[in-house]
Amino acid sequence: MTANDKYMEVRAIENGTVIDHIPADALFKIIRIMGLDQDSEHRMTFGANLESKRLGCKAIIKINDRYLEPAEINKIALIAPTAVVNTIRNFEVVEKHAVELPQEVRGFVKCANPACITNHQPVETGFSVMEEDGKILLRCRYCEKITSRFEIK
Repeated sequence: MTANDKYMEVRAIENGTVIDHIPADALFKIIRIMGLDQDSEHRMTFGANLESKRLGCKAIIKINDRYLEPAEINKIALIAPTAVVNTIRNFEVVEKHAVELPQEVRGFVKCANPACITNHQPVETGFSVMEEDGKILLRCRYCEKITSRFEIK
């Protein structure tokens, strides 16, 4: 047995999306907020605690035959601001870009203030996105409660 026989490679995808450079501790939160845990239509591969020169330890998600919408990329940016989204066609990377923080997010983050109207009435949530001292913060447009990216539900 050679050293190469001890490694298994993750199969390349022909068409779809690869989300790379995810902080290892953010992997399952991204899977959950993007609804990938409910997606039985697309083959997915994910890896956690992989070696990374840039992050030390990273995660990766590969989704066959699915391309991300801008709103989905915004979700990733809030949870994993170091992530890179790659679009794959015919086994080749045709687009590669780092995620960028949106100025505003709506509808998928729950306000951390239990008294906020969005937690008691059928009102869509909305937050302004800020970055202070390298930290990502969300300000509720209704109650102005500040939520950090680590508190996002």
